[in-house]
Amino acid sequence: MERNELRRYLESHFNEEYRTSYDRENEVLRVERKSDRFGVNIRLAPIVAKAKTRGTVAVDEVIEYIESAMKADDQISLTGNEDAIYPVIRSNSFSKTTKNGEALAFTPHTAETAIFYALDRGNGYRLIEERHLSDEMTLDRIERIARENVKKLPTEMKQDEVAGNPFYFLSTRDGYEASRVLNDEFLRLMERRIEGDMLVGVPHQDVMIVADIRNDQGYDAMQQLMFDFFTNGRIPVTALAFHYEAGKLEPIFIVGKKTPPSNT
Repeated sequence: MERNELRRYLESHFNEEYRTSYDRENEVLRVERKSDRFGVNIRLAPIVAKAKTRGTVAVDEVIEYIESAMKADDQISLTGNEDAIYPVIRSNSFSKTTKNGEALAFTPHTAETAIFYALDRGNGYRLIEERHLSDEMTLDRIERIARENVKKLPTEMKQDEVAGNPFYFLSTRDGYEASRVLNDEFLRLMERRIEGDMLVGVPHQDVMIVADIRNDQGYDAMQQLMFDFFTNGRIPVTALAFHYEAGKLEPIFIVGKKTPPSNT
């Protein structure tokens, strides 16, 4: 069994509750649950070697191991793992229950978004369900812990400019980029740098955009950016930008006037 054949064989076994992605450079297949991104990375080379001597039996053993690993964390402990609890921003239309019918722990946020909570597992995270809460770890306490933890995450942003409008992008590849929108200390710091209107965007979970809008072309550019990121994001959140002022986020609908200019 060669690499491509092995990859197809593995992917065929994880195509309903799971999603797969392939790193061609490192020949690593990632399998993760669609519901909460918890998953495992599988190096194909060692499995190819085993398959050449033992056949598909060796591959089936790997599949069984992966399935067991995915189900092993059904019961989780929040107490003692406070440093690994983070908020996760989702669209308000995001399902409030798991595929098994378990209610997820969440808090309302804006008209467009809701805050869910996750226990970070290093290579993914597990969304926290209501059944995981307790008298000690209530939803209110989970929210406080998660908001404090998100403040500890790095907030370095890349800057670009479109027609005289500065745009700042945060993409750290940790899965909590959109969650930085809950770090009000960071947003207030950015607000002091803004000369025009401050817009904040979380089109999908893996990016946050802060825009310093100084003219109409800036609004058009923000609208196009939000649409493009929302359309192409792995877990879309909202295509609407937020106006930020004095600690408050208000969703706004931008009516485009013209095609945004190219970056300068």
